[in-house]
Amino acid sequence: MIRGGLRLNFPSEIIVNEVGPRDGLQNETKLIPLEAKIEWINMLSATGASYIEVSSFVHPDWIPQLKDATEVARKIKRHKDVTYAALVPNLKGLERALEVDIDEVCLFISASETHNKNNINRTIAETYPILRDVSQEAKQAGKKVRGYVSTVFGCPYEGKIDLQKVIAVCDQLFTMGVDELSIGDTVGVADPAQVSQVITELLHYFPKEKLAMHFHNTRGTALANVLMALELGITSFDSAVGGLGGCPYAEGASGNLATDDLLYMLHRMGIHTGISEEKVMKAALYIESYVKNLSSHQMKILKNER
Repeated sequence: MIRGGLRLNFPSEIIVNEVGPRDGLQNETKLIPLEAKIEWINMLSATGASYIEVSSFVHPDWIPQLKDATEVARKIKRHKDVTYAALVPNLKGLERALEVDIDEVCLFISASETHNKNNINRTIAETYPILRDVSQEAKQAGKKVRGYVSTVFGCPYEGKIDLQKVIAVCDQLFTMGVDELSIGDTVGVADPAQVSQVITELLHYFPKEKLAMHFHNTRGTALANVLMALELGITSFDSAVGGLGGCPYAEGASGNLATDDLLYMLHRMGIHTGISEEKVMKAALYIESYVKNLSSHQMKILKNER
């Protein structure tokens, strides 16, 4: 790609994975009506997005906001060109996900021992067999499997995470047959230099085509981190409409990288996504009336661009 005489090493197109309905809503304390979730996901399906994470099949007591995962998956209008994914923590959750024919099963583990224990009440070693069973069963059912590795760039309990620990966790997941790994900046502490260091190291072991990046925008560095990842050849990014999400471990965290911001930047750089900015904005404005975690700054941008 050449812009203004400067040759930039960016891909011509990327995949945007919309995680708003799951990662964006899971920390919302105000319960959102089932009908609103269905309508919102239907709106997202019409944007041109190729991937939507619709919910999580965890025990209802863990995340009350997502206790309606089965009803959501059954009642949304599915587009043939969209992959509908869901987080699945164990075999019981997988059973529920398969009943509603989820396209892709998402596994979750942390690179931080302390975060993993606090988040799912298990050590990393204790988590592996559970994820292995889920992955094997999902594969036998003909489903794709995606893995989330959280706290890669920093942990609220342990601080900086040793990259060798990250590599070991990633290696375990790929050995289980995971198709893609989402590398997570869970609390939004990453900077472009660190992103370069982490991705460069990971690419010594794993193909870039099987890595996605999951940035949070706690300190306003998410788009800068995307640029660095693009320069290194990463072509898959997670984001949430309106920057939904927040983080229970980071006071004042502004949530996930906003899909609308990501599209604005990519499209003006000439990078193809296949997603309509206008339809994404409409979807963001629709869900805004039901949630509290869309930042005032984000909503000002969205409403001014209507």
